[in-house]
Amino acid sequence: MFVGRNVTARSSAALVAVALLTAGCAGQDGNASTPKATAPPSAPHGYVEGAQERAEQQSRLVLNDPETGDSRVLDLINGKAHEVSGTTGTTRLTTDGRFAYFHTSGGTRVLDSGAWMVDHGDHVHYYRAKMRGVGRLPAGADARIRSDAGVTVVTDGDGRAAVYRRAGLEKGRIGSPRPLPGTHAEAVVPYAEHLLGLTEDGKLAVYDREGKRVASPDARCAEPQGDAVTRRGAVLGCADGALLVRENNGTFTAEKIPYDSDVPEKERATAFHHRPGSDTLTAPAGDRAVWVLDVTERTWKRVKTSGPVISVNTAGEGSVLIVLEADGSLHGYDPATGKQVTRTKPLITGAPGAGTDGNAAPVVEVDRSRAYLNDPKGKRVHEIDYNDNLRVARTFDLDIAPSLMVETGR
Repeated sequence: MFVGRNVTARSSAALVAVALLTAGCAGQDGNASTPKATAPPSAPHGYVEGAQERAEQQSRLVLNDPETGDSRVLDLINGKAHEVSGTTGTTRLTTDGRFAYFHTSGGTRVLDSGAWMVDHGDHVHYYRAKMRGVGRLPAGADARIRSDAGVTVVTDGDGRAAVYRRAGLEKGRIGSPRPLPGTHAEAVVPYAEHLLGLTEDGKLAVYDREGKRVASPDARCAEPQGDAVTRRGAVLGCADGALLVRENNGTFTAEKIPYDSDVPEKERATAFHHRPGSDTLTAPAGDRAVWVLDVTERTWKRVKTSGPVISVNTAGEGSVLIVLEADGSLHGYDPATGKQVTRTKPLITGAPGAGTDGNAAPVVEVDRSRAYLNDPKGKRVHEIDYNDNLRVARTFDLDIAPSLMVETGR
């Protein structure tokens, strides 16, 4: 159930998506992120067995209250919240765009949210299916999980990685992992049908999906923390900036995007937040500032904030920088000038600090038309129109405290 008024942006997005879907899909594999199925002779390009293809993005929010274990999936198309199996003691909730991963000390539960997209670059396919539990990965609370169309890689806190076939998860089973020896990265990152890792001395290594090292670009990343895959390449956060890895016709290259000056450890970018598909990355930069990394321009910009930073994100491409600050309000900053351009009233009930599990804090999730902010104590989620001065477009009232939130279907 939700209150607030509907908006038309998603309908406009649907018209754009329809145009994309009809603009030359022939000869491409629309099952890139799904198990290959034998399609009926008359099935259109993009056919996926057991799923419905839609013209617009099928966004869903996966929500969890670590204290009670209550979990919900909020369908942003119709505003309905669906109850799913609970998971108590969740310390982190992450996603790869389709699957949600509930990290606990006893393992990681996997939920198929039933919403995903396949991006071909010049057009996109959107799918929806029934949500379902998949099983539990033998990975602790500190595990990092990264995926692409073919594999899901789980890296534990000691840097050891295991590779799972994506097709197994899509069919509702975990499957048997294949170890990836020799890596010591915070997270092994699938990119360009290969796997990016680091050796013990911090040297970049490229592996094929069978675990064979196929390239060793002359690049290092000290004290790696944070990563993201963009259209411009894969980004790894390092002590002295970021390492951008690119692939061209099977050849992998790497270049450093350094900070402009020495950055204290507590002010480094250690986790990137961005709209999937965007080349603009954000991260907290200490207590009262945020980083904006423009991957296209290869530049860092430090934007000072008016108060302590709780969460930050942006849609990129000239969009406002969205910062949740300790006053409970969203503040919008111009990423080019660093000036504050808008501010909402307080949207969070109580102080928006750490949650009951000591780690959870409200987050800002961003997609192609909206941003979402969870209010755990208020038991609600706000939908934000970031193209209209951070206007609250809808508010979804819930029957649980959504302390943890991720968005799928993007």
